[in-house]
Amino acid sequence: MAYNRKQRLNDNIKAIETAFILDREQRTPTARERLLLERYCGFGGLKCILNPARELADAVHWAKSDLELFAPTVDLHRLIRENSKNESEYKQLMDSLKQSVLTAFYTPSAVTEALADVLKEHQIIPEKVLEPSAGIGAFVDSVLDNNPKADIMAFEKDLLTGKILRHLHPEQKVRIEGFEKIEKPFNDYFDLAISNIPFGDVAVFDPSYTAMKGMRALVTRRIHNYFFVKALDTVRDGGLVAFITSQGVLNAKNNSAARFMMLYHADLVSTIRLPNNLFTENANTEVGSDLIILQKNTQKESLRGDDNLLDTVYNDENRIPTNNYFLEHPERIIHTTAKLDTDPFGKPAMIYTHEDGVEGIAEDLRKMLHEDFKKNLNLNRYLGTEETKAEEVKEVEETEKIDKAVKTKPSIEVKQNDTVVSLQKQEKPTDDAELSQKSNHQQPPVQMTLFDLWGMEEENRQAVHSTKKKAEITVGAVAKKVSRKKASPLVKSVNPTFEVVTKPVEKEEKPSLTDTKKQETTQETKPILSGDEPYASISWEENPPINGFYEMMMTMAPEDRVLLRQKAELHRQEQLKALGVEDTLDPKFKPPMEPIEVLKVQIGHGQSKGNEAKEDSKTQSTLEETNHDREQQKEQERKREEQARKKEDAMKPRPFDDKLESFHREGSMVFDSAGNIGVLKDLTKYGATFMPLDLNMEQKEKAVLYIALRDAYQKLYTYEAEEQTENKQMRESLNVYYDALFIRFGNLNAKQNVKFILMDASGRDMLSLERVENGQFTKSDIFDHPVSFSLDEVSHVDSPEEALTASLNKFGRIDLPYMTELSDMPEQELTEALKGRIYYNPLIDGYEIADRFIAGNVIEKAERIEEWLKENPD
Repeated sequence: MAYNRKQRLNDNIKAIETAFILDREQRTPTARERLLLERYCGFGGLKCILNPARELADAVHWAKSDLELFAPTVDLHRLIRENSKNESEYKQLMDSLKQSVLTAFYTPSAVTEALADVLKEHQIIPEKVLEPSAGIGAFVDSVLDNNPKADIMAFEKDLLTGKILRHLHPEQKVRIEGFEKIEKPFNDYFDLAISNIPFGDVAVFDPSYTAMKGMRALVTRRIHNYFFVKALDTVRDGGLVAFITSQGVLNAKNNSAARFMMLYHADLVSTIRLPNNLFTENANTEVGSDLIILQKNTQKESLRGDDNLLDTVYNDENRIPTNNYFLEHPERIIHTTAKLDTDPFGKPAMIYTHEDGVEGIAEDLRKMLHEDFKKNLNLNRYLGTEETKAEEVKEVEETEKIDKAVKTKPSIEVKQNDTVVSLQKQEKPTDDAELSQKSNHQQPPVQMTLFDLWGMEEENRQAVHSTKKKAEITVGAVAKKVSRKKASPLVKSVNPTFEVVTKPVEKEEKPSLTDTKKQETTQETKPILSGDEPYASISWEENPPINGFYEMMMTMAPEDRVLLRQKAELHRQEQLKALGVEDTLDPKFKPPMEPIEVLKVQIGHGQSKGNEAKEDSKTQSTLEETNHDREQQKEQERKREEQARKKEDAMKPRPFDDKLESFHREGSMVFDSAGNIGVLKDLTKYGATFMPLDLNMEQKEKAVLYIALRDAYQKLYTYEAEEQTENKQMRESLNVYYDALFIRFGNLNAKQNVKFILMDASGRDMLSLERVENGQFTKSDIFDHPVSFSLDEVSHVDSPEEALTASLNKFGRIDLPYMTELSDMPEQELTEALKGRIYYNPLIDGYEIADRFIAGNVIEKAERIEEWLKENPD
């Protein structure tokens, strides 16, 4: 279908008018209005809007072939002017529209659908999608057709096109600004970046790239190179970048650095050269383009395979620079005819066309993409399963190594406290005779342990030894800890497969507990068995309590303990007899075997039973008090741990759960919904991370007053700057908040406040709310009257200086069109007259007064301007 310029222009005007209506009425489009919006095709094929068309007299400047478009273009200007707040906004909208003329070539839906369908057929169903140059959303529609739940972030720099895109896709994240505005938190975030990106020698100002210098700074000089490298930063490992771009990306010999950056950390999935008549129906232009699909691979460290072809450019037989990949793979060029001609810039070029138009192009593209995806797509990397499999294999290999080491290791030595146990594997005896012979050969003395008393197996004993516990033995109200200086006898294990050798360990001797007063023994009495002595020598660190043994023994009556020891002694004698081993145990460690009587312990001379009962009661009371104190200590410790845990949780970064204001910036001090105070990090239009601040009570009070003052100031200034009307109620609130902070903490610029205020990203702006008069800080003008515009509207001035003052009073900046209108002087004459007072700042693409131009980080500004001058020598 032939391109009808007049019809396309009228369709665009109706779409823009519909967008203005929807903005004004703040509603979503009806089905009919949606159709009007979808007919918008951009102004890539309508260069007539570059001609003057503000009044009928401008027609004399138009070419005869374009005169039929003059009247609709005048209607376009009228429509935009009527829906602009002021002349400045009208100019801004028209300038944005004119700048899109060079790159607004929208991709036919048949091609976007072919690419999206192939992605789905190869299990690429992205959930997070980036469209860095969306137009009205051709790729957005195709992606949503295959995955309606996809979360899409779409950038569109042209202001009017962005309005239309936002009304067509109100549920998506539509951003009417350049792709370079994307925030750092979106690095390694998206599954897919897909677009028909702009092209040309247009530089992009991205501080995150220019600050790094090197290759990244180099790619910012051409917008198409920048889009590729930036998109690769934003997709995750395994994610895809699928861009339609100018042939200059691959054909330009001086573009080697950009190609290297593209391929260094990405694998080539597909490269297909598209015919020159792809955009003829939509944009009335013939331009060569390529589809390049890359898969991010952070593990890649060098070029390989077709990468080396893609990175080199040679002249073909017609001496036309052509990428080596297409010289080696001419079958990857979609076309039915080819001829030598010139490109839109008049340079020699091969012109490829497809006689079946867009539908034929889409069909051939679909076939080639299937071939390339089957051959080159790493689905496991995209799905995130490749690394997981590698980790599983590594884990299995490590497990096998450990098992092998355990099986082949001849001996194991385990050290527990001061005892070293060596387990040497031996052959299992073949019969009882061999076991008996082995036992007779080694006849060390046998000492019973608590394990023998309860019949525990060897593996259980080892498990108990591996657990370190501490216990205190309290007798009466005094804690005893007694150890005897005696070489521990060797213990022979009855396990026939292992020989257990325990090295004797010397233990420190401690004196027994005696009365501090010197007493004479008047008579010899038989030792009274209290039942505690046999256990006083036990080290509970080396022999931890098992199965409640400690609790049971300490609650038994003395006579029951002796009875239990007698049973253990009988059991020991039976084992010795069965093994035929001589009993070498010191008799003093053997319990008395005569019948046990309930004994009454004589505490001392002259003490009565009543005193004894009192002593017992006192001991019991002391135990209860001790236990109570321990419980209190445990409870206090638990509370301290709970408070520490809560504080630690409160100081953890978390998503900001309150409203983000337009004036919030990275590092702004804020409250969260619970009233906690912190600063914002990783700020985007869609959220931020809340970083809590650890403040004392005085600092918290200061923060509350400061944040209220800052918010009041920002809201007042923004309102008056945008609406150009005074807001007395908001100004009154500003004064109230300032007075409250001043009464409690003094001036903003006071020494004790400056450091705290500068913790906020807007701190320096807030310090300017005070000015110095007669050596004292006082309120600035905004506390009394608007500073973003003049209450007395100026209609005419007689000098450039007056025009500058009027512009600063009204807009807070230099607005040359407004100054021209007031002074009836051309812009060039104004800038010449104000030389030395105003300077052109390429970083903001506009003029600034001298004081503002040299404010801030002057060194950084100088470096950026130097870079800009290198990129724009003219």
